[in-house]
Amino acid sequence: MKRDIKSLSFDELNSEILALGLPRFRSGQIYEWLHKYGVSSFEEMTNLSKDLRKRLAEAYFISDCRIEQKYVSGLDETVKYLFKLYDGEYIESVVMKYKYGYTICVSSQVGCKMGCTFCASTLAGFKRNLEAGEIESQLHCAQKDLNIRISHIVLMGIGEPLDNYENVIKFLHNVNNENGLNISMRNITLSTCGIVPRIYDLMNEELPITLTISLHAPNDLIRSRTMPVNHKWGIDAVIKACREYINKTNRRVSFEYTLINNVNDTFECAKELSDRLHGMLCHVNLIPVNDVAERGNIRSSEENIYRFADVLKNNGINATIRRTLGSDINASCGQLRRKRNEVK
Repeated sequence: MKRDIKSLSFDELNSEILALGLPRFRSGQIYEWLHKYGVSSFEEMTNLSKDLRKRLAEAYFISDCRIEQKYVSGLDETVKYLFKLYDGEYIESVVMKYKYGYTICVSSQVGCKMGCTFCASTLAGFKRNLEAGEIESQLHCAQKDLNIRISHIVLMGIGEPLDNYENVIKFLHNVNNENGLNISMRNITLSTCGIVPRIYDLMNEELPITLTISLHAPNDLIRSRTMPVNHKWGIDAVIKACREYINKTNRRVSFEYTLINNVNDTFECAKELSDRLHGMLCHVNLIPVNDVAERGNIRSSEENIYRFADVLKNNGINATIRRTLGSDINASCGQLRRKRNEVK
């Protein structure tokens, strides 16, 4: 069975190339074609002999994705993609334009197991993990389509990154490699719903990425209602892991907090959250909930959103309200995949 050559790390690729009896410099050439230029076929590797390209094609394939649907916001140039994978599955990515450049929000799994009640990603069910090369292919495909360079990555699309730990870590090293896309680790954000053992694993990787925790509640009672993962790892365990992560890495942790009307947006919730996060090197990103018909959640009023932010700030917690991008194209992930699966 052929292996995905794009999902190999540089060291793994080098070992395979040497095992084929090829000189070491070929590893660097092939790695650049795969990760710097994002080729989708061995025929594009023009500085390799036809015989070598044939040998590689017989043993490996190159993971790729194809644009199935594309939506461009008329409000802020946000671009949302529905990508089709080699096995007919679908994932989504979103490219956002900022003053500093372009950020892509990528998927890490086909579907999601976590079942958070405010998220559309889990509605079409979980199918499989993405390989490292499939995660990276989202960048290459978007860059080529838009003729841009993407400088920042957010692992916040479909799937739970820490539930696909090994492939995500390999992806991070590959996109950071100077012979690949050469994206700084400091420009990469990884978002997790709180798989506590993997937070400790990530801490020990000592990668200078930004860790973001999907918290969305100030206590176990509310969090367990909206996030099933909380039944396994409660909020105290999550916060403890974050404090240790901060102490070990000296990196600020961000907390995502989706505001749902009459669920977690009260003054009391804001005060309790402030007390829980007191003294931490952290930031709270407040997110007015997206309208997903099947979920029935209602967006907080503007008054409640700003009151919640003010309570946090007045209690010494750094907090911002996320600017909504691509609202006219439903840029939050999960909805396109669900609709596409309904018509398959």
